[in-house]
Amino acid sequence: MASKVLDLLYWRDVGTTGLVFTGLVVGLACLFQLSAITILSNLGLGIMAFTLSVRLLYKAMTLVRLSDGSHPFQSYLDEDCTLTDEDTVRMAEQIVLLIATAVTELKRLFFINSIMDSAKLVVFLYLLTYVGVQTNGLTLIMTGVICAFSLPLLYKLQQGRIDKIVKAIKKLVEKVTEIVDLVISLAKPPPAPAPSPAPTPKHKQKTK
Repeated sequence: MASKVLDLLYWRDVGTTGLVFTGLVVGLACLFQLSAITILSNLGLGIMAFTLSVRLLYKAMTLVRLSDGSHPFQSYLDEDCTLTDEDTVRMAEQIVLLIATAVTELKRLFFINSIMDSAKLVVFLYLLTYVGVQTNGLTLIMTGVICAFSLPLLYKLQQGRIDKIVKAIKKLVEKVTEIVDLVISLAKPPPAPAPSPAPTPKHKQKTK
């Protein structure tokens, strides 16, 4: 499954990727004007109109001896889409592991396990408040789809130049992180000195 998604994103099959990309963009654009139920129902009707017409055409060709009576969509019907027990267990384990990892990371961020990471989350959430005012979730989804199909192709075409830019940005972020960590370490109060142990009293020997 992951390999198929990568094939789509990297445009290894231009025809399939173009079809999927166009369908996603057109579908999301329709959601701006129509409800999801209307789009899904009309899409289903369009698919049924096509498949039913082709099926009836093949049936008529069989009646007049122009076809051997084979089903036009038999290859799709023969595809095995069932999941074995092992596949089901593996997918369930991956989903549970993903949820547990997300919950652990959110706990670490919200309960300030690392001041630097929590500060990054605060800045990110603050910027999201401005994004939410200017746009909506559907626009962000469409932008994400366009970027998902465009950026891998752009990286493939301009890999050397993009690697140099990313390396420079990483160095800048590392320097800023070092400066912030230094400021935080200087702002922390020095640790309190450990209390000195009390002197042990000396026992006087009795003189006869």
